[in-house]
Amino acid sequence: MVMAQPISISEHFGYRKLLRFTVPSMVMMVFTSVYSIVDGMFVSNFVGKTAFAAINLIFPFLMVLGVVGYMLGTGGSALVAKMLGEGQKERAQRVFSLLVVAAVAVGIVFGAAGIAFLPQVSLFLGADQAMLDLCVEYGRILLLALPFFILQYMFQSLMVTAERPRMGLMVTVVAGLMNIVLDFVLIVVLHMGLRGAAWATVASQVTGGLIPVVYFLFPNGSLLRLVRPVMDWRALLQACTNGLSEFFGNVSGSVVSMCYNYQLMRYIGEDGVSAYGVIMYVQFIFFAVFLGYTIGSSPIVSYCHGAKNYAELHNIFARSLRIMAVLGVMLTAVLELLAWPLTAVFVGYDEALFALTRRAFMIYGASYLLVGFNFYTSAFFTALNNGVVSALLATVRALVFETAAVFVLPSVFGAGSIWFSVVVAESLSLLMSAALLFANRKRYHY
Repeated sequence: MVMAQPISISEHFGYRKLLRFTVPSMVMMVFTSVYSIVDGMFVSNFVGKTAFAAINLIFPFLMVLGVVGYMLGTGGSALVAKMLGEGQKERAQRVFSLLVVAAVAVGIVFGAAGIAFLPQVSLFLGADQAMLDLCVEYGRILLLALPFFILQYMFQSLMVTAERPRMGLMVTVVAGLMNIVLDFVLIVVLHMGLRGAAWATVASQVTGGLIPVVYFLFPNGSLLRLVRPVMDWRALLQACTNGLSEFFGNVSGSVVSMCYNYQLMRYIGEDGVSAYGVIMYVQFIFFAVFLGYTIGSSPIVSYCHGAKNYAELHNIFARSLRIMAVLGVMLTAVLELLAWPLTAVFVGYDEALFALTRRAFMIYGASYLLVGFNFYTSAFFTALNNGVVSALLATVRALVFETAAVFVLPSVFGAGSIWFSVVVAESLSLLMSAALLFANRKRYHY
């Protein structure tokens, strides 16, 4: 059997080649999302809905600490790919290595701070006495592996820049299967409860973060390899600036989740938080398709930008918008068809919670028609090394539009209208995306 040759980011891309290059990243992100939700599925069915609500309450905070991996990964990937396009391979290697060291250092500092203040954070987020100990127990175990969690997400982007998206997929599959197996063993067989779910996730994160480090330490035939890093504050700042949209977008998303939980506890109670948790777990999978495509296509955009290949930049941009439209229709249809079985998997044991969650799914699903365009626009500007515009869109989309909708809609139209918040936010964001693309079209020639 002849192995397909790796696709270079300097090639011309038709639809077939573009999908061949990006599908591994899409599958990789779906697998990451699947094993991220396995904890919730096992906990909900084998530990109880109070424990399930607890991990849904604390998880957004854990994501805030880990989101630096997205920032360094996407922002660093854009910078490194641009350097490769400009022919600066040695500098690209040094910057790549510096990003890995920075990720580990930040993970250690953030992890220690998170462990220290987790009880206060849990209370601030609204945990009652029954949920407090569970939030702290689960969160502190996960924070032990925060450096690996950050590395894992960072390498998802940088593997693509190294022209090794299939390698990234393989690592994610191995880590994901480990999490699923250990969830079953630790929760179902050994009855370790929430601790078992946490340790299963830790094992998978260590695996997902460590394998790429070992791979890049040795000659590997890819565009990148770990070398002795040289402190380059300008490059590190540029990588962070490029990745501002991913940082603020994910932080804003976590803040929005906290706002949802606060409003749901206020208007509906624990069942509302559990229903939202189910939606978020499934959303991880669906959003992962869009996110995976942007991770897979962004290094191509950055390379073309660095090489000033404007014809290919326009080609990638136009094809990507069409792909986002098709994916949006497909995912919306899938979610509407699978709302019943997806709800049953998580909360089929509780009739009232099942009905609430299924209705919320049906409303929430309409947002997938729009979200792909907003995801891609933000990632596109990151790839062009314009982190400011990208961050503006990502932050306003979640922190302004959706947060405002979460608080305004239920106060005006009642508790049930809270599920329409995301549809309102994505509609407003789509208008903003179109305006930003139009305003910058001559500057970047796409």
